[in-house]
Amino acid sequence: MITGGVLFLAGAALNGFAQEVWMLIVGRMLLGFGIGCANQSVPIYVSEVAPYKYRGALNNMFQLAITIGIFVANILNYMFDKMKNGEGWRYSLGFASVPAIMIIVGAIFLPDSPNSLIERGQNDKAKKELINIRGTTDVDEEFQDLVAASDISKTVKHPWISLLNRKYRPQLTMAIAIPFFQQLTGMNVITFYAPVLFKTIGFSGTASLMSALITGGCNMLATFVSIATVDKFGRRTLFLEGGIQMFICQIVVAIAIALKFGVDGDPGTLPKWYAIVVVLCICVYVMGFAWSWGPLGWLVPSEIFPLEVRSAAQ
Repeated sequence: MITGGVLFLAGAALNGFAQEVWMLIVGRMLLGFGIGCANQSVPIYVSEVAPYKYRGALNNMFQLAITIGIFVANILNYMFDKMKNGEGWRYSLGFASVPAIMIIVGAIFLPDSPNSLIERGQNDKAKKELINIRGTTDVDEEFQDLVAASDISKTVKHPWISLLNRKYRPQLTMAIAIPFFQQLTGMNVITFYAPVLFKTIGFSGTASLMSALITGGCNMLATFVSIATVDKFGRRTLFLEGGIQMFICQIVVAIAIALKFGVDGDPGTLPKWYAIVVVLCICVYVMGFAWSWGPLGWLVPSEIFPLEVRSAAQ
């Protein structure tokens, strides 16, 4: 996590002070490496320290933090777009340093997870950390489960190769397929290119940023639904409901765009009802993703593997 934060900070600084195109490219690469570090380490850390009863809800806080970041970024983009000196893009890119610093400082004060300490042979320290995390001294049963899982993991000589064993094959398949299809939902197009998408459809520059701000707000609020329901209704139910909801919304948006653009690609003057339908459908689509495939894409792969191969699987 610290490494990811440092990469984020370096990338944000390079982008914010960019004087050449190569600086923007390298900065974006550093941000990508930082995302890779954070996406790998945070879900597994939360899975290891969260109580079993609340693991789903707490793990979904990771997705909530992402949606809050997207929403705040949309607000900042809307504000900086109004700057008259044409330097607003520097502030939009440079402000990524703020969450980067938060990651670094926060990670410095985070304790190692009991699992990690046990893996390194520090059982006494691991038990103390488990007591601190749980807020009770009644942790003997859970601690023994962790130690037993660690002992089993030590018998696995090559965890990366072991993942290919038949008994881990269903988990491995799901751990690959779920993130793969999460990306194919098309949410990243909405997340990263919403202003461009709305502007292409025919919205003005300011209106496109405002529409992106609205969808970002829906994304954030809908994530709370997932946090409240994931442990009550289960992962499978949310996957199915969210997938159906997104599919219907995509069909409606595709038809609306096809009818307006036709074959010449010129939408002409957009009527108000058309704008409302498009934005509304995209908001419903975003909400479907936010309480299903968004958070569950991180949660399910992090919890389906046995402890002996979980670190390698992540």
